[in-house]
Amino acid sequence: MDGHKFRRQRPVGPYVVDFIRLEKRLVIEVDGGQRNTQVPQDTEREAWLRQEGYTVLRFWNHEVLTQLKLSCGML
Repeated sequence: MDGHKFRRQRPVGPYVVDFIRLEKRLVIEVDGGQRNTQVPQDTEREAWLRQEGYTVLRFWNHEVLTQLKLSCGML
């Protein structure tokens, strides 16, 4: 991803995040259809991550698969 190093499926506190760039405290979550049934858990998890100083970006699976270059431009 344009020279940026991310770790995949990394434990952070009591959670496992999809992707993390430790140096920037940046978490990227990629959500599929199950997101609609996990909103309360995801909200709690995202609040905890933000409290710990992480920036959390969420993308839908479809976005990542079809617009990866556009998404990477934000980093």
